[in-house]
Amino acid sequence: MGIPIIDFTGVAFEEGEPLGDKQWSRIKEVGSQIEEAFRTVGFCYLKNHGIPSALIEAYRKTSKEFFEQSIEYKQKYARPQDTNFGWVALERERLNPERPGDYKEAFNFTPADDSKSWPDRIPEFQGLSHELFQQCTKLSFRIFDALSTSLELKERSFLRDCHKRMGQKSNATTLRSLFYPTITPNSNIKSGQVRCGEHSDYGSITLLFQDDVGGLEVKGVDGIYIPANPIPDTVLINIGDLMQRWTADKLIATKHRVLIPEEELKKRQCRQSLAFFVHPDDDCMITCLDGSNKYEPITSKDYLDYRFSLTY
Repeated sequence: MGIPIIDFTGVAFEEGEPLGDKQWSRIKEVGSQIEEAFRTVGFCYLKNHGIPSALIEAYRKTSKEFFEQSIEYKQKYARPQDTNFGWVALERERLNPERPGDYKEAFNFTPADDSKSWPDRIPEFQGLSHELFQQCTKLSFRIFDALSTSLELKERSFLRDCHKRMGQKSNATTLRSLFYPTITPNSNIKSGQVRCGEHSDYGSITLLFQDDVGGLEVKGVDGIYIPANPIPDTVLINIGDLMQRWTADKLIATKHRVLIPEEELKKRQCRQSLAFFVHPDDDCMITCLDGSNKYEPITSKDYLDYRFSLTY
């Protein structure tokens, strides 16, 4: 089964705009398509999502300028353990604990941890980070509106309300630029090493903006990985383990990975993705929405602290 493409037209309204019955009907229609994708594949593409492509490309280009700096320069902006801002070095993360560290770098940003010390060689980086974070937050709220309506939750604002502190200290939602360097004979690739190890995401949903290089693979229900090829002007969305837990396995957090290409030409291409990892507010109690006790209640913070402890 392939990954469906869903048209978000009519859902990406401006925040605060009053919605009539016709608009809520459209939101539910789209929400049903997203829900079906999350029940079966765990991923879908959204087109007409409302985030300007010029902003996405400007952020991609600007963050790439940072990754192209020397290791000594990047080290000055390394992410401290107690914040969610800064550079994550090559092989620092291990998303599959059974493999060596992932052959990728990252730059993390959340407004609550905004640093006074941004890379001085890239003056546009800070402003673009804030702008894209804000746009992704708006899109995430609309996705939550669609899902809450489709799942027929008691309050159609339920999921939105559980994420209302995105960008504040009490919410771990993070914008990340992920950079996969070129691989040469001198790269010292370890046995079993990949660009991004097999994993499912941790939180509620993830928004992913790919470049045109490709390489992401998604695990199908038959256990076979299929390519999630880049499609221009779309965002790829998927759910994380907390959302699967919340829905008592009604929705699926699908494993995915990025391998090291076999073809020499593709090895010599760097790859970049922009990911917006959405998490509930820290004190949100994740309890099965169907009233079952399939999973023990746990706060978002406690669950994420546990998962992050296994990654770093």
